Amino acid sequence: MSLSKICLNNCYRLTFVTLTVTLAGCSLNPFSNDDAPRANVPVASSSQSPAGASSSLEPAQSTTTSQSTNYEPVLQRIDEPVPLAEGHPNEYVVQVGDTLWDISATFLKDPWFWPEIWYVNPDIVNPHLIYPGDVLGLVYIDGQPRITNVRGSAYRLSPQARVTPLTQAVNSIPYEAVAAFLSSGVILEKDQADALPYLLDTRGEHLVAAAGNEIYVRGLTDDMPGTRYNVVHIGDPLRDPDDNRLIGYQGIFVGDGALRRGGDPATVALTDTVQEALKGDRLLPESIDVPLNFFPRSPDTFIDGRIISVVGGVTQIGQYQVVVINRGASNGLSVGDVLSVFQAGEVVRDRVKGGKVKLPDEDAGTVMIFKTYDRISYGLVMEATQAIHVLDAVRNPIG
Repeated sequence: MSLSKICLNNCYRLTFVTLTVTLAGCSLNPFSNDDAPRANVPVASSSQSPAGASSSLEPAQSTTTSQSTNYEPVLQRIDEPVPLAEGHPNEYVVQVGDTLWDISATFLKDPWFWPEIWYVNPDIVNPHLIYPGDVLGLVYIDGQPRITNVRGSAYRLSPQARVTPLTQAVNSIPYEAVAAFLSSGVILEKDQADALPYLLDTRGEHLVAAAGNEIYVRGLTDDMPGTRYNVVHIGDPLRDPDDNRLIGYQGIFVGDGALRRGGDPATVALTDTVQEALKGDRLLPESIDVPLNFFPRSPDTFIDGRIISVVGGVTQIGQYQVVVINRGASNGLSVGDVLSVFQAGEVVRDRVKGGKVKLPDEDAGTVMIFKTYDRISYGLVMEATQAIHVLDAVRNPIG
């Protein structure tokens, strides 16, 4: 192994906190068993490719280029105390409508450190989940701050009435914020689009189809009649700004319908449309699996990517808007990873010495990943300190 690789490996061991460290026999990430183990992946760089870079339909390969940046990622050491929020409470009663991000920010300066201080309570039926009515307490164990669910805990400081929580566990992010994504799936990864069922033809003498018409579809599995689908038109190609490779397509929501008869082709009855359905349009399941219970955390690997699209097509991106970035599972990203957004610095003219100078990138907000594919991921903007734009950089969070 080369000296540079040895140094890099040692650097990661010293600086980035591994989420598989255990405390008192319990995993610090209670949902670690829900996710597939992360593969060791090379560093992904978001440097601009030279002009005229060739286009390719093959999946992108991660690069191992090393590039200096003008920011400092999180360098929290395991033996360093996690910084607490100013004015943090010692106890907090979980309310209806809370999200795990909100609760984390109540106790911590940087909410993505939550897995490192969460102390699961084995006396509770499911210590991995948090419910409205639960009482969370800040305690110190071996001099380190820990958050524990004090309902039934030995750390309870005073007697209190038993609170029966609601059956719905607290989500990590607000469900309403991702509702548009759940209903339409606005970005289609290339491999995903190629494998989706498609509209073959319309029933009757119709060149296009709309609500009230039936369509013939190829590629549907053995779904039961009544299964609902969204119809999506394949829009403009989506290319990685770093290497110009095709990674997906803009998905334009057409409408929805229900399976009337199976087979090949199958028959789908359109029930609601916002525009005409055309031959070649793709069908997506109406319900898209998006986990809403996970812990925010810093990525295990170094991430350097860009925002390449935003749900809704707005030019300035704010809190609770869904964005798409050009990094995915192949780069080491997984659900719950938190990234800082950096607004690209402008290039200005130096009127004293002449020439042009690029201003530094500035921290503009925070994004949490909630859905990953091989080369792209969906993220929800949790904080926006400045207007965020398409092509802004996303990197490991800064402390």
